[in-house]
Amino acid sequence: MDGIVEFLAVGPAAGGAMELRDSALAVAGQGLQCDRYANGTGFFSDTPGDGRDLTLTEGEVLDALQTEHRIALGPAEHRRNITTRGLRLNDLVGKRFKLGEALFEGVRLCEPCEHLVELCGRPVLQPLVRRAGLRANILAGGVIHVGDRIVEVEPEGASTRMRANESRG
Repeated sequence: MDGIVEFLAVGPAAGGAMELRDSALAVAGQGLQCDRYANGTGFFSDTPGDGRDLTLTEGEVLDALQTEHRIALGPAEHRRNITTRGLRLNDLVGKRFKLGEALFEGVRLCEPCEHLVELCGRPVLQPLVRRAGLRANILAGGVIHVGDRIVEVEPEGASTRMRANESRG
């Protein structure tokens, strides 16, 4: 279940343009350095709930949006920090994964909203339901680069618990 980071973007201001980057520093419990959510200035920064540290979307979903609905969204237009290629993000809800040097936990789906429609100026609400991406928490910081692999990892102690259970069985 490996994928890659195809594009990386930060949005320095709420509602402002996203900026493509070659790399970014993920800060545990905050977000990507220079991003509106790490700065506490995102449009939904005052909304309670986990998973605002990092948002991801699949490049394959953007391809399908173009093919199926004739709606093109570039990597700086879909409002997610990371565009991936090669894995299903929905499968990472509740799981830990590494992107570059950083460790993340998938928290919940990143469903589309009217605010996204307003900002991108395209009718993406219905076409992106249940496939608009993933919200994740940053558990351990580090640098992420375009081209980095995305790899699911076991939670700490999981392999030790599995071996202990197997020896009892």
